[in-house]
Amino acid sequence: MSQKSKTEYLEVMQTRYRHAGKTEKQFLLDEVCRVCGYHRKHAVRKLNHVLREPRPRRRAKRDFTYSAATLSILSAVWQVAGYPWSVRLKSLLRVWMPWIKAHYAITDENERQLLTISARQIDRRLQNQKRKIRHRIYGRTKPGTLLKHQIPIRTTHWDVTTPGYVEVDLVAHSGNSASGDFIFSLNLTDIFSGWVETRAVMGKGQLGVLAALEEMRLALPFELKGLDSDNGSEFINEHLLRFCQQHHIQFTRGRPYKKDDNAHIEQKNWTHVRKVLGWERYDSRRALNAINAFYRGRWRVMMNLFQPSIKLIGKQRKGSRLVRHYDVPQTPLDRLLANPNECPETLKHWQQQRTQSDAFVLAEEIEHRLRAIWDLANHRQDP
Repeated sequence: MSQKSKTEYLEVMQTRYRHAGKTEKQFLLDEVCRVCGYHRKHAVRKLNHVLREPRPRRRAKRDFTYSAATLSILSAVWQVAGYPWSVRLKSLLRVWMPWIKAHYAITDENERQLLTISARQIDRRLQNQKRKIRHRIYGRTKPGTLLKHQIPIRTTHWDVTTPGYVEVDLVAHSGNSASGDFIFSLNLTDIFSGWVETRAVMGKGQLGVLAALEEMRLALPFELKGLDSDNGSEFINEHLLRFCQQHHIQFTRGRPYKKDDNAHIEQKNWTHVRKVLGWERYDSRRALNAINAFYRGRWRVMMNLFQPSIKLIGKQRKGSRLVRHYDVPQTPLDRLLANPNECPETLKHWQQQRTQSDAFVLAEEIEHRLRAIWDLANHRQDP
């Protein structure tokens, strides 16, 4: 019997019970106990007290809902910014707000909703669009066997408080065939700030990789203090070891077949290289020059000045789950500005450039350059 049926039944029995004599009440109690399954004392209390209707459950009222205009702007910014994670997108909205106002006719209410929307709500609102995004990851690193005993293995997690300690890796643009010469993207990321520099090289020759590393070292807004790589022969060689010794750079390497040792650069390989250039084959000199112009120009400004990133600050074991704690998302430039001891004049130049740049114009220029690069891809199955 449902609770509603019991309530209706007790309402009828209460009237009979109150007007019944002592002997009749005993029979009524027996009946109530048999029908409702109550204990006798509980049935007496039920029949002697006024039944109260159950209070309806109150639902928590929302402070506000997000308008269609707000969600449309949110989706547009998410696409222009390169589909960032919701936590990064939430911080990006605050950084991009001056340019959002310039490109979209938003009201004060739209602005308030964009700045107060939570990361969880962003995931809900963009759920259908996120299902269309897919990705793949693979590499073509061959282990190097020379000088391994001279280059120490870094087995501890990064715990740095200043910029200058970086991870480096190569990303292959070979398409569906590894034959012949093709372009690699040499990717470098700073552990402290998340600053990324990328250059394209033809093949993975040791001298070509070293020349690109020297160019990126001079382009960094801070001094290069430490370099960590995998065990590929493009890094484990006499040229790079001598280069690090001459410039007093700490040179370490990860364990073979342990990609988690280079987790920072592996993540940047996806967001800064694979996500924009895809898995097509690039093997021409024109493609090399176009990709390098892209890396040195607007892409560098967009990712380091306008795209917030997060840092892992701790892990906590809760039963069988490992809970990770992250800091507040910030752009690489903002992390460097929080540490003013490192090249203040250079950082001032980058800060002025961010003020004078328009994030949406940058995104349009990046899209235009990418279309030109995609046209240079080699779609042949076998070179």
